[in-house]
Amino acid sequence: MCDQDHFEKDRREYEARGLVTRKQFGVLLGAGIAMALPQVANAVAVSEADVNITTPDGTADCYFVHPASGTAPGVLMWPDIFGLRPAFRQMGKRLAEAGYSVLVVNPFYRVKKAPTAEAGGATPLQDLMPLARALNETTHMTDAKAFIGWLDGQPSVARNRKVGTQGYCMGGPIAFRTAAAVPDRVGAVASFHGGGLVTDAPNSPHLQAATSKAQFLIAIAENDDQRSPNDKTVLKETFAKANLPAEIEVYAGAAHGWCPPDSRVYNEPQAEKAWSRLLALYGKALA
Repeated sequence: MCDQDHFEKDRREYEARGLVTRKQFGVLLGAGIAMALPQVANAVAVSEADVNITTPDGTADCYFVHPASGTAPGVLMWPDIFGLRPAFRQMGKRLAEAGYSVLVVNPFYRVKKAPTAEAGGATPLQDLMPLARALNETTHMTDAKAFIGWLDGQPSVARNRKVGTQGYCMGGPIAFRTAAAVPDRVGAVASFHGGGLVTDAPNSPHLQAATSKAQFLIAIAENDDQRSPNDKTVLKETFAKANLPAEIEVYAGAAHGWCPPDSRVYNEPQAEKAWSRLLALYGKALA
């Protein structure tokens, strides 16, 4: 999962390469402000709202954004450890402008309403680890069922098309388990710099995901691959054995956390590559 030492090492490396300065971090991240994402070609008009969703454990505060007219495939988005914040609202809205009904959740609703990271992507990780550690296989599964059930009840969601789910950092394994929790609804799963996708436990997220009926996109940070070089092989073998389509790639030069625009290691070229592969996955699996 996330590791403060790794984040600081990555930050120093990016500063040394001239990609970003500490001052820029302070300006852009200190208030949780995200860099502007590129505009969507042929973007559709969207409607957005803060919503409250009842789960077995309480009420989750979430952000829902969808095309202003008609129906569209539903997408459940799991944020990284920094939670639901302006950067993920921006990412959700961008996906809605591309033609999807997107629910971005606060995974830590049991403890605190969003924002759960006071300084967005610049919040010290040690401040957030207790929130992440309070989640487990059971919460992943029950939340997945509740959130997808809510999506299926919205007039803007196309019930005759599969649902997609995507996760970042700690959201990667939750997206995997979402596919296992609701196998008849989830048609596509994307993980971006997911942490803990592969473990030795019998309930490892990768083993549970292999019981689903979904197609997968797994985008791995280069430094994550350096730390766990065998994970990509295990993932490829597992999904091949289950006969599930899976695009698994190590993104060269991309550090853990490279996709959200408020990340300390945001890498726009590689984030845009990941975005294009996400649209390709959803265009195929949710058609």
